[in-house]
Amino acid sequence: MSAWWIWLAIVGLTAATFITRAGFLLLGDRVSLPGWLERALRYAPACALAAIVVPELVYAQGRLFLSFENFRLLAAAAAAAYFVFTRQLLGTILAGMAVYTALRLLVP
Repeated sequence: MSAWWIWLAIVGLTAATFITRAGFLLLGDRVSLPGWLERALRYAPACALAAIVVPELVYAQGRLFLSFENFRLLAAAAAAAYFVFTRQLLGTILAGMAVYTALRLLVP
């Protein structure tokens, strides 16, 4: 690939990023989103986080790893159960890490 194509790609991606991220700020109140879209966008951060975390939990060495030997998945399940019952974020993190650490140290 020539240097010209690389610079064209950089400029194009920069423009696309700027337009999509700054578009709402530049247009201000002149453009309003429909209510259904605003409600849907509230879930975007959670969806993005799930898209990052879930593959780390269910895949190991490029393969689907759904078994009781998958300590990360078991720790995530324990953390989710803790959160459902207590609704405490810090406790959820501590519970998940405690289960993961215990499994790694105690199970051969």
